[in-house]
Amino acid sequence: MNEALGEAFEEMKRADHLIYVSLKYTRTVDVIRSIVERLANAYEKAFTALLEEAKSQKRISSYSKNLGIKCKELQALYANDPYILGEIEFFLLLRKILRSEYKKVEEYRRHVTMIVQLSPRETLNIDIDRIKEYYDRTDAFMQKVAEICGGVVRPSYDDYYF
Repeated sequence: MNEALGEAFEEMKRADHLIYVSLKYTRTVDVIRSIVERLANAYEKAFTALLEEAKSQKRISSYSKNLGIKCKELQALYANDPYILGEIEFFLLLRKILRSEYKKVEEYRRHVTMIVQLSPRETLNIDIDRIKEYYDRTDAFMQKVAEICGGVVRPSYDDYYF
């Protein structure tokens, strides 16, 4: 398995634990923010895996270490794949969430919410249900990247917890 892809799966494993253990018992905005950070890290590693695969297939000769340039290189490589392009946009949203101001609402309760001010006119409410949707979307993308990079599927359940 591609080393970067393995690192992406490790980030997903950490996000999984944050969702199903930490968030279940703690219910704080800091945990939600940590999950967003882990998901963004997983995307970053997956993008590196895609570029490594393209390099090994001689589709590109090299790629940049700069994350913004990586995204542009991927957009050029997968210009005809709307799914990959959509996931790049989603990653950029995650990065924007991490850089934006946020407020905490209903901490320590079921409806804990992180209210993110993306722009003066745009706010985003991230609660437990939405963060789970983000996790599921990221997990589906990781599976797609694994298929592109040689048909490797998700590590088994035993690899996750033992």
